[in-house]
Amino acid sequence: MDAQYGGGTAPQQAKVTVPDVLAAKRAGRKITMMTAYDTAFARLVEASGIDIILVGDSLGMVVLGYPTTVPVTMDDMVRHAGAVSRGARRPLLVGDMPFGSYQAATSDALHNAARFLKEAGMDAVKVEGGHEVVETVRALVDNGIAVMAHVGLTPQRVAQLGGFKVQAKTGRAARKLIDDALALEDAGAFSIVLESVPAPVARLATERLSIPTIGIGAGVDCDGQVLVLHDVLGLFGDFKPKFAKRYADLGPIVIDALKRFDADVREGRFPDAEHSFPMKDTERQSLEESFKPRKTG
Repeated sequence: MDAQYGGGTAPQQAKVTVPDVLAAKRAGRKITMMTAYDTAFARLVEASGIDIILVGDSLGMVVLGYPTTVPVTMDDMVRHAGAVSRGARRPLLVGDMPFGSYQAATSDALHNAARFLKEAGMDAVKVEGGHEVVETVRALVDNGIAVMAHVGLTPQRVAQLGGFKVQAKTGRAARKLIDDALALEDAGAFSIVLESVPAPVARLATERLSIPTIGIGAGVDCDGQVLVLHDVLGLFGDFKPKFAKRYADLGPIVIDALKRFDADVREGRFPDAEHSFPMKDTERQSLEESFKPRKTG
């Protein structure tokens, strides 16, 4: 990676932009994307040198405790996206349009996407769907809003899809997915997430698209890869997708730290002198004297 575009072992200072992401595909440079949902983790993701932060509606499952992403609201997304933008500035920041925020009317999509940019400091938005959202994507792009598309397994439609299942497994379904991706490119999307599709399908899509593909469970031939932060760090044990590689197992480490805190407090070991604030002896004595009964007559 050059100084303009991140992705090395140390973070670069130059802001990653949509043109940088497009240039990465042309130059054959792999793109990295990670989710984040708060300021603390946004700072850590930025420090790693990752190119794009996605404030995903996956926060509904890994942060808010919902069984799917469907209950997530725009207010949820704007609040968490704002926290991320206050923690990271260099990566390209993408806000995930939640279910119901863009399906009813183009005016809804424009209003809600604008909230991501105006209120939350995002650089772009992500929209799930194929041909049915092409005109929405076109309207957003025409109004100056950068759009990342998302096809394959679209979690907002998990009930319709019958669960978190691999998509485009037949030749016909794969051709439809690629046609949808091409239509979204034509509508102005600057990149497209391919989720839970067979690797050969993702490879064909990547070859035919001039915009970058970002894979999640879509094989190694995509132009970039994204994972959910909590899966990567071992912080979410309720559901572990086949495609999620765990690079750390922080869950047990966190539990151990909390257990040691619990024991120290119960046994009177914490706080000790090192973690307490002293007081000058003269001031302490004066305070104690003030509580002593005064002698009378």
